[in-house]
Amino acid sequence: MSLKPVWIYVENGLFLEAKGFGASGTRVGEIVFNTSMSGYQEIMSDPSYAGQFVVFTMPEIGIVGTNDADMESAKVHASGMIVRKTNFEASNFRSSSSLPDFLEAHKTLGICDIDTRYLTKMVRDGGPRMMIASTEISSKEELKRLLEEAPRIEEVDYIQQVSTKEPYVHNYGAWDETALSYKEATNYLGKKIIAIDFGVKRNILNELCEVGLEVEVVPSTCKAEELIARYEAGEISGVFLSNGPGDPLILAEPIAQIKALIKAKIPLFGICLGHQLLSIAHGYPTYKLKFGQHGGNHPVKNSATGIVEITAQNHNYNVPDAVCEIATVTHMNLFDKTIEGLEYKETPAFSVQHHPEASPGPHESKYIFQTFAKRL
Repeated sequence: MSLKPVWIYVENGLFLEAKGFGASGTRVGEIVFNTSMSGYQEIMSDPSYAGQFVVFTMPEIGIVGTNDADMESAKVHASGMIVRKTNFEASNFRSSSSLPDFLEAHKTLGICDIDTRYLTKMVRDGGPRMMIASTEISSKEELKRLLEEAPRIEEVDYIQQVSTKEPYVHNYGAWDETALSYKEATNYLGKKIIAIDFGVKRNILNELCEVGLEVEVVPSTCKAEELIARYEAGEISGVFLSNGPGDPLILAEPIAQIKALIKAKIPLFGICLGHQLLSIAHGYPTYKLKFGQHGGNHPVKNSATGIVEITAQNHNYNVPDAVCEIATVTHMNLFDKTIEGLEYKETPAFSVQHHPEASPGPHESKYIFQTFAKRL
């Protein structure tokens, strides 16, 4: 595979030419940066990145190739990836495909030979911006016109694109795809939960199984009355609200269903988007951060223990400080003092903004899955 010209236009007027790899075509998305040193395949296949171009601050990307086992979902959901340099040859015994071939197979645009440090500083100082990239269109004015006509990320309900269409059972833990031994390998609790799929990562489901829970994944369109009936019948013990992409404020129907679950006093646990939706459903709308938190090295302080945990992050939106009127802050981000975890006072619900499944990232917050299992 050879590199090809790619032209980029950002809504602040920036026009650049770089090299493209992977798929060809024209893509629109919001540009964000990620500071993780590894895990590019997991990041690209994380449904939470739907509608976004990911700038990697790690300069060399693609060294270890790709493989099916490291996918966080069935496909790549990001609009594209932007790297300083890519590698066409992988050096890892687990690799089954190079990164360029992987992106081409998933119809995803890769961009390289570009100053990723400059782009990162641009997003850091000015916030995430919409951009368009094309291997077909070289005209700045045409790219500008197409970008202005395209919907913005906060106007698109990406949940409809990434959520499962049919319920299914996830019954294996980390590094166990046989679905045979996870019960013996864990302290099996014999409790079943429902995971509402707003764009769930596979490793989150793995970790829920690792602590001994039976996990049934349902579409984001599921109705609260059905879940409440199953809870009252003793069929399920709680509900998990998953991570996912886009602006949570436009998800009116899921918010309405979560309000009903809160009223029914069903045990709830949310991660990332699920954390944000719980806040909104309690009456405390989210706001957009200046440039978001994306990476695997963010310090978060556990308010109960005082321990600082290094965490993985991936979010552009945050819950407001006013939510402390009805909830206790359990975790705080030490970079910007934003809320990272909440325990609600009047309802059996808690949530975290960071990603305790650590894929990619450190493992210091994995205990949160155990906390959920013990409360059911």
